[in-house]
Amino acid sequence: MSIKLIIFDFDGTLGDTRRNIVTTMQMTIKELQLPSRTEAECAATIGLPLARCFRTLFPDIQEELIPRCAETYRRIFNENLQKITPEAFPGVVKTLKTLKKQGYTLTIASSRSRNSLTELTHNMGIADYISYLIGADDVMEAKPKPEPVLKTLAAMHFDANETLVVGDMAVDILMGANAGAKTCGVTWGNGAREELKKSGADIIINRMEELIRIV
Repeated sequence: MSIKLIIFDFDGTLGDTRRNIVTTMQMTIKELQLPSRTEAECAATIGLPLARCFRTLFPDIQEELIPRCAETYRRIFNENLQKITPEAFPGVVKTLKTLKKQGYTLTIASSRSRNSLTELTHNMGIADYISYLIGADDVMEAKPKPEPVLKTLAAMHFDANETLVVGDMAVDILMGANAGAKTCGVTWGNGAREELKKSGADIIINRMEELIRIV
């Protein structure tokens, strides 16, 4: 692989935020008196923009309720950060440090907000290795559309053929493929290996450190 730029998903790929997200989603649903949803149902929406999460969980939801759902979720998530501290997955900090030292440009494309990304990457001790962040509020069309990757390529002055997109969900793989980049699925997050294979991942890894050998 002639890779120079690596674009990472955040939730489920770099940061272990599943407990934060599921707990926050279920608390939001309860506060808004919506029908309850299981942990598995909530986890299946990880990686989607907030509005799409609620549309997926509640297909018949009134559209005017979506902003209120998103606002409530963000408030509760920030409150929960004081009690449930997300951590980087094993091997993430060491691998990012090594890849940065070897000259690779590392960025993040996520469906969470830019402010949230900035805070979480600093808290996890990985901010110094990341050259560029794309959040949900930075794009018009979120994953699996290619816009997050295309905007990153334009900002960082790389071509798709020298880019690797790394993520734990099918939407990450499809986003990268739709932009013409190589893709790598990870098995320690929220997506199943079969989903990653079905979405067309070029590579699937079981440990973060494998990236160093692959690129």
